[in-house]
Amino acid sequence: MAPRRKEDNEAEEKRISAGRKVAPPSPDMNVTPLIDVLLVLLVIFMSALPLAQRGEDINLPPEVQHTQQPPDNTQVVAEYSADHKLTINKQEMPLDEQELSARLRDIFEQRHDKVLFLIGDGSVHYGEIFSIIDAASGAGAKVAIVTEGMRREGLSK
Repeated sequence: MAPRRKEDNEAEEKRISAGRKVAPPSPDMNVTPLIDVLLVLLVIFMSALPLAQRGEDINLPPEVQHTQQPPDNTQVVAEYSADHKLTINKQEMPLDEQELSARLRDIFEQRHDKVLFLIGDGSVHYGEIFSIIDAASGAGAKVAIVTEGMRREGLSK
Protein backbone atom coordinates (compact mmCIF):
# COMPACT_ATOMS: atom_id res chain seq x y z
CA MET A 1 0.00 0.00 0.00
CA ALA A 2 1.28 3.36 -0.99
CA PRO A 3 1.68 6.17 1.53
CA ARG A 4 -1.09 8.75 1.56
CA ARG A 5 -0.43 12.14 0.35
CA LYS A 6 -1.05 15.30 2.29
CA GLU A 7 -3.76 16.44 -0.13
CA ASP A 8 -5.58 13.15 0.30
CA ASN A 9 -5.54 13.54 4.12
CA GLU A 10 -6.97 17.06 3.91
CA ALA A 11 -9.67 15.96 1.53
CA GLU A 12 -10.58 13.08 3.84
CA GLU A 13 -10.85 15.44 6.86
CA LYS A 14 -13.07 17.87 4.91
CA ARG A 15 -15.35 15.03 3.86
CA ILE A 16 -15.70 13.78 7.51
CA SER A 17 -16.20 17.25 9.01
CA ALA A 18 -18.67 18.28 6.30
CA GLY A 19 -21.25 15.76 7.51
CA ARG A 20 -21.07 16.76 11.17
CA LYS A 21 -21.55 20.24 12.64
CA VAL A 22 -20.05 21.04 16.04
CA ALA A 23 -21.73 23.64 18.23
CA PRO A 24 -19.60 26.66 19.03
CA PRO A 25 -18.14 26.73 22.57
CA SER A 26 -20.54 28.17 25.19
CA PRO A 27 -19.38 30.92 27.55
CA ASP A 28 -21.63 29.52 30.35
CA MET A 29 -19.99 27.46 33.03
CA ASN A 30 -21.14 23.86 33.37
CA VAL A 31 -22.09 23.55 37.07
CA THR A 32 -23.26 19.94 36.97
CA PRO A 33 -19.87 18.48 37.99
CA LEU A 34 -19.58 21.12 40.72
CA ILE A 35 -22.98 20.16 42.16
CA ASP A 36 -22.01 16.48 42.05
CA VAL A 37 -18.84 17.19 44.03
CA LEU A 38 -20.76 19.27 46.59
CA LEU A 39 -23.33 16.52 47.10
CA VAL A 40 -20.58 13.95 47.62
CA LEU A 41 -18.90 16.23 50.18
CA LEU A 42 -22.25 16.75 51.94
CA VAL A 43 -22.78 13.00 52.23
CA ILE A 44 -19.25 12.54 53.57
CA PHE A 45 -19.66 15.24 56.22
CA MET A 46 -23.10 13.96 57.25
CA SER A 47 -21.79 10.43 57.67
CA ALA A 48 -18.72 11.62 59.62
CA LEU A 49 -20.73 13.82 62.01
CA PRO A 50 -21.91 11.06 64.40
CA LEU A 51 -18.31 9.85 64.72
CA ALA A 52 -17.16 13.29 65.85
CA GLN A 53 -19.63 13.50 68.73
CA ARG A 54 -18.32 12.34 72.06
CA GLY A 55 -20.11 11.70 75.29
CA GLU A 56 -19.43 10.61 78.81
CA ASP A 57 -21.54 8.26 80.86
CA ILE A 58 -22.10 9.68 84.30
CA ASN A 59 -23.98 8.62 87.39
CA LEU A 60 -25.92 11.48 88.91
CA PRO A 61 -26.71 11.42 92.58
CA PRO A 62 -30.36 10.88 93.43
CA GLU A 63 -32.49 13.99 93.82
CA VAL A 64 -32.81 15.14 97.39
CA GLN A 65 -35.98 16.81 98.62
CA HIS A 66 -35.14 20.27 99.93
CA THR A 67 -37.57 22.29 101.93
CA GLN A 68 -37.75 25.49 99.98
CA GLN A 69 -39.34 28.68 101.08
CA PRO A 70 -42.54 29.32 99.21
CA PRO A 71 -42.02 31.96 96.53
CA ASP A 72 -43.35 35.34 97.47
CA ASN A 73 -46.17 35.70 94.99
CA THR A 74 -47.39 38.93 96.48
CA GLN A 75 -46.46 42.05 94.64
CA VAL A 76 -45.58 45.29 96.31
CA VAL A 77 -48.08 47.89 95.15
CA ALA A 78 -47.89 51.53 96.23
CA GLU A 79 -50.87 53.81 95.58
CA TYR A 80 -50.75 57.58 95.79
CA SER A 81 -54.26 58.97 95.89
CA ALA A 82 -55.63 62.36 94.89
CA ASP A 83 -55.90 63.36 98.58
CA HIS A 84 -52.09 62.88 98.87
CA LYS A 85 -52.13 59.65 100.87
CA LEU A 86 -49.69 56.83 100.24
CA THR A 87 -50.60 53.19 100.80
CA ILE A 88 -48.32 50.22 100.26
CA ASN A 89 -50.22 46.95 99.88
CA LYS A 90 -53.31 48.64 101.38
CA GLN A 91 -51.40 49.83 104.48
CA GLU A 92 -51.16 53.58 104.94
CA MET A 93 -47.61 54.92 104.99
CA PRO A 94 -46.16 58.29 106.02
CA LEU A 95 -44.82 60.54 103.27
CA ASP A 96 -41.67 61.28 105.25
CA GLU A 97 -38.83 60.25 102.99
CA GLN A 98 -36.67 58.80 105.79
CA GLU A 99 -39.45 56.60 107.19
CA LEU A 100 -40.57 55.56 103.70
CA SER A 101 -37.02 54.57 102.70
CA ALA A 102 -36.58 52.53 105.88
CA ARG A 103 -39.95 50.78 105.39
CA LEU A 104 -39.23 49.98 101.72
CA ARG A 105 -35.77 48.68 102.65
CA ASP A 106 -37.42 46.32 105.16
CA ILE A 107 -39.93 45.13 102.57
CA PHE A 108 -37.41 44.47 99.80
CA GLU A 109 -34.59 43.11 101.97
CA GLN A 110 -35.74 39.46 101.88
CA ARG A 111 -37.34 39.52 98.42
CA HIS A 112 -35.90 38.17 95.21
CA ASP A 113 -38.33 40.15 93.05
CA LYS A 114 -37.55 43.75 93.89
CA VAL A 115 -40.22 45.59 91.92
CA LEU A 116 -42.51 48.29 93.28
CA PHE A 117 -45.66 48.85 91.24
CA LEU A 118 -46.59 52.50 91.66
CA ILE A 119 -50.13 53.66 90.95
CA GLY A 120 -50.65 57.39 91.04
CA ASP A 121 -53.90 59.26 90.63
CA GLY A 122 -54.20 61.11 87.34
CA SER A 123 -54.65 64.46 89.05
CA VAL A 124 -51.38 64.23 91.00
CA HIS A 125 -48.28 65.97 89.66
CA TYR A 126 -45.26 63.86 88.81
CA GLY A 127 -43.08 65.88 91.19
CA GLU A 128 -45.12 64.63 94.16
CA ILE A 129 -44.62 60.99 93.12
CA PHE A 130 -40.92 61.46 92.44
CA SER A 131 -40.06 61.31 96.16
CA ILE A 132 -41.68 57.83 96.31
CA ILE A 133 -39.72 56.70 93.25
CA ASP A 134 -36.51 58.06 94.79
CA ALA A 135 -37.14 56.25 98.10
CA ALA A 136 -37.85 52.96 96.28
CA SER A 137 -34.70 53.30 94.18
CA GLY A 138 -32.72 53.98 97.34
CA ALA A 139 -34.13 50.76 98.82
CA GLY A 140 -32.81 48.81 95.82
CA ALA A 141 -36.14 48.30 94.07
CA LYS A 142 -37.11 48.83 90.47
CA VAL A 143 -40.15 51.04 90.01
CA ALA A 144 -42.90 50.15 87.55
CA ILE A 145 -45.44 52.91 87.03
CA VAL A 146 -48.97 51.64 86.42
CA THR A 147 -51.14 53.90 84.26
CA GLU A 148 -54.92 54.22 84.15
CA GLY A 149 -54.99 52.42 80.79
CA MET A 150 -53.08 49.49 82.27
CA ARG A 151 -55.49 49.29 85.19
CA ARG A 152 -58.53 49.31 82.90
CA GLU A 153 -56.98 46.62 80.72
CA GLY A 154 -56.16 44.50 83.79
CA LEU A 155 -59.71 44.82 85.12
CA SER A 156 -61.24 43.82 81.77
CA LYS A 157 -59.30 40.53 81.65
